[in-house]
Amino acid sequence: MNIKIQGGRVIDPAQQIDQVTDLYISGGEIAAIGNKPTGFNADQVIDANGRVVSPGFIDMCAHVREPGYTIKGTIASETQAAVAGGITTMITPPTTKPVIDTTAVAELILERCEDLGKAKVLPMGALTQGLEGQMLAPMHGLASSGCIAFSNAREPIASSLILMRCLEYAATHDLLVQFQPQDASLTAGGHMHEDTTSTRLGLNGIPEAAETIEVARALTLIEQTGARAHFGQLSCERSVRMVMDARERGLNVSADVAIHHLLLTDENVNGFNSDFHLIPPLRSQLDRAGLRQALIADGIQALCSDHQPHEAAAKDAPFAATEPGMTGLETLLPLSLMLVDQGLLELPQLLEKLTSQPAKILGLDNGTLQPGTVADVCIFDPESKWTLTEDTSFSKGKNTPFMDFELKGQVTHTLVNGTLVYSRD
Repeated sequence: MNIKIQGGRVIDPAQQIDQVTDLYISGGEIAAIGNKPTGFNADQVIDANGRVVSPGFIDMCAHVREPGYTIKGTIASETQAAVAGGITTMITPPTTKPVIDTTAVAELILERCEDLGKAKVLPMGALTQGLEGQMLAPMHGLASSGCIAFSNAREPIASSLILMRCLEYAATHDLLVQFQPQDASLTAGGHMHEDTTSTRLGLNGIPEAAETIEVARALTLIEQTGARAHFGQLSCERSVRMVMDARERGLNVSADVAIHHLLLTDENVNGFNSDFHLIPPLRSQLDRAGLRQALIADGIQALCSDHQPHEAAAKDAPFAATEPGMTGLETLLPLSLMLVDQGLLELPQLLEKLTSQPAKILGLDNGTLQPGTVADVCIFDPESKWTLTEDTSFSKGKNTPFMDFELKGQVTHTLVNGTLVYSRD
């Protein structure tokens, strides 16, 4: 099918393009930007006047919950929420049930996504069998079955020897390892950032060291083994600085931050709203300021939603008894645009951290509008004001503090592989 996207502000950070022009799609691929290809006849024309046309967003961490936790979310519901948010590719952690430590589970997820034809879900394989931190998972086989990276999520690998063996194996086969750094002993029993607010509220705290200790250990072993690694959803300024210093020393490491850690702090927990119960927890104002500074300095290469849908019962309890996490697929764009409105980033810089930079980290060919590449495209109105409600949200989880909150910036169309999979119009 031939599609012409007409008169939009085309922004492609990978090609350093930012201009009002037309985009042409043919056979599921980008055919041209600007001048119409010879012999091109449009089967469909999308009017993008006053809107931004960009590569589809790549979300570095989004839990789809299937298989195993379909009461919280399904591949069908969460991929629909993703395309409504302009996300065409999302990376899901291995924390399904069963864990993604066999090729059968990885292939089930990929086949289910292909059947649905919405957003692409690329699984991360388990770093150790059952995420138990004892025996290496069959990483090479999992990679052959479509796993894009490997992680033990937030489950501990107590033995540094076992972690080093995992990194050595990954380095041998050039596999990406993702860390969600968390020291289990320092996190145990904690529910929010350890500081004056946690003391005043009478909630057990999680110290900054719970993250930084694991970052330091991982960086030491990465330097020892030469592995390629990514640090996901960092929450502390010191953690990001450590990764930045490692990059300056030549280590092949990168980092992302969940968008809510750039906007919220531990003070938001004041009202005991369980939607603010997160892991990693919301940190101090100083940490937020440090993360923002690192974002400007390109010490943070990508932004993500850290989407974690829950059923209502999981959040309907006293704060400390609830499950951590918030949904974020449909709010990733408008929350990210707040950084532009606040003057931290220009729009092309922001889109780079949602498109080409994640693609580079993951070794993907998408994240660009380069002619000849797959046509994963997002069209959005940066000025449109709207409100996310439980009735309009596509995600099965409704656990977000931004529910019924006026947002600015709304996706109007999403194309995956050159097929229109979402249209607000």
